[in-house]
Order: sequence, then structure tokens, then C-alpha cells
Amino acid sequence: MMIKPFVLDVPQAELDELADRLARTRWPEELPDAGFDYGFPLGEVRRLVERWREGFDWRRHEAELNGWPQFTTEIDGQRVHFLHVRSARDDALPLVLVHGWPGSVLEFLDVIEPLSRDFHLVIPSIPGFGLSGPTTSRGWDVGRVARAFAELMERLGYRRYGTQGGDWGSGIAKEMAVVAPENVVAVHVNYLPTPPVEGLDGLSEEDERRLERIRAMMRNRPGYQVLHATRPQTVSYALTDSPVGLLAWIAEKFTEWTDPESRIDVDRVLADVTLYWLTGTAGSSARLARETGIVTNACPAPLGVAVFAHDIVLSVRKVAERVYPVEHWSEFSRGGHFAAMEVPDLLVGDIREFFAGRS
Repeated sequence: MMIKPFVLDVPQAELDELADRLARTRWPEELPDAGFDYGFPLGEVRRLVERWREGFDWRRHEAELNGWPQFTTEIDGQRVHFLHVRSARDDALPLVLVHGWPGSVLEFLDVIEPLSRDFHLVIPSIPGFGLSGPTTSRGWDVGRVARAFAELMERLGYRRYGTQGGDWGSGIAKEMAVVAPENVVAVHVNYLPTPPVEGLDGLSEEDERRLERIRAMMRNRPGYQVLHATRPQTVSYALTDSPVGLLAWIAEKFTEWTDPESRIDVDRVLADVTLYWLTGTAGSSARLARETGIVTNACPAPLGVAVFAHDIVLSVRKVAERVYPVEHWSEFSRGGHFAAMEVPDLLVGDIREFFAGRS
């Protein structure tokens, strides 16, 4: 199938319509001194909306994305958008970078330049997310996405490559090694849930703390996970009709899942929310959880793991090594769930170290 160059150019009328909706926001009440006890605080959302209305410049972020080569192609009946940045090194290893939810390809903007010194980068939008969405058929689970991305690499002429991801990107990166074992030389992830295993000896106190945190999450699944996995269509009405609803739904995660010391540019978060809004993909991105269910533990390729101290859950190496061919493990005292945005220097360094010498 044909690969077409792509330039993002949002009609001004769509931006004006967004501004009009923001100006007409119908605000909810809030209990006095509620803080975060009942959800994302009203004052926090008001401050973000004020920035979105008065100081945020979508065109600047649009231009930044357009500063890198972008393309689209159709795979398995679905449009797939991707960035393709070739290294100046002809012998560079191709590397697929896969985002998660509620992220997008915008997550990787701060790592493209340094990583492209050593890798030919392919950065696709997950089908159903942003510029690869919405999806129009059932069945777009992690496995189908992995097969689509493996097909994309085939079309680009890459026979041997690495994969990397966090959040959903972690599952997709590992699954690509399952569907294309002859092509994927190694997998690097910065998110790896390790469900507790009974009767495992030699665990440290820190390991036990991490496992108890995972058990607590398994006992009381976060509300967004339950809704995405069971009622993505129902929640999509509010998220597609209300930009402030969408903002609160997404910005809450960028607040709660990051290192408190991280300084993610608020405009980068607003750009991510704006991309979901403009593409109408709040609902189709949520469907990935409904379609996928539990991601399998398979990964036949060598695995590298980067654990960032403020992530949602922290991986336990002894558990991971029971099911994965772990060849590299790094622990960082800084950073959280959005490592490419929070601590791009640490993530870039770990990716380089893990893939050094692989081809």
C-alpha cells in the first residue's frame, strides 16, 4: 500500500469552535477543601482551562510536530500515522517508539533529536489514537496493533529492528516480538507490571512493598480502567462533547502519574489533550482496553527494563525474570510514567545502553 507524506494543518474553524466551547463551560460545584479526595480539583482544572483559552498556542505545537517527517498509510483497513526520522548513520538500528494512553506521539518530541543520532526512528500513532484514529471496526487489540506496526516496518524496508514503549506501548512493543520474532532484535520498556507470584523466595523488603502496591491496585482497579475496559462508548459521549471533561480526564493522569519534581510543560499536556479533541479519539482510544483485556507475558526477544521511581507501579525484577528474558535492568530515582516527557535524558541514555551492539 502507498505511504503518503503528511502535514498537520487543523482548520482555524475547529480551533475557534474549541475556544467557543471553553468560553461556555458549565462548571460543577465542589465540596470545601475537597483537594484530590473526590477527583481532580476544580481550581486545578480552572487554571488549566484559563491557560488553554488565553495563553496556549496550538499552532506552535502543530509546527513542532510538522518539523519532523510524517506519513500515513493504510494497514488492515485502518489509517496509520507515523513519524519517520532517519539517522545520519546509515548503519543505525531502526527503532519503533510506541506511546500509551493518555499520551500520543507528542510524548516523544524531546527524545527524537538525541535518539536519531543512533537510531532510525519510526514513531506510529496507535490505531484509534490521535492521527491514526478513530478506528472503524472491532478487534483492535494489542496483538492487532503489533501486527500492523510489524507490517509498517516491512513496508519501510526494515528487516531487523528494536521496539520500545511505556504504558500500552510496553505491551505493543513486547507483542511485536511475538508476531515478528525474526525481525525484532530486542525490546526495551519503561513500564512492566509484575503481578505477584506466590512462593517466590529471596524478595527484598522493597520488592514486597512493590508487590503490595500492585496487589492493592488489583483489588481496587482505578475508575478509568474499569470504564475503559467495560463502557468505553458510554464515557466517550462526555469526553467527545466536552473539552473540559476531556481535559480533566487526561490532565489528572499527567498530574498523578508523574514525579512531583518533574516539570512537564503544561502546554505540552494541553497539546496532547487538544490532539485528542481535534481527532475525536477519546472513545476509540479507550476501546483498546475493552478489546485487549489482559496482556500476555510473552516476549521471545531480549528485554530491557527501565524502572522510574514515581511510576504507577514499580516492577519487581525477580518476578519479571520468571516470565521474561531480561537482559538489562535499570532503576532511576527520578521520573514517572511519562519518562520521555519527564526525564528524556535518562530514558535516552538507557535505550542507548541497552541497544548498544545489537543489530
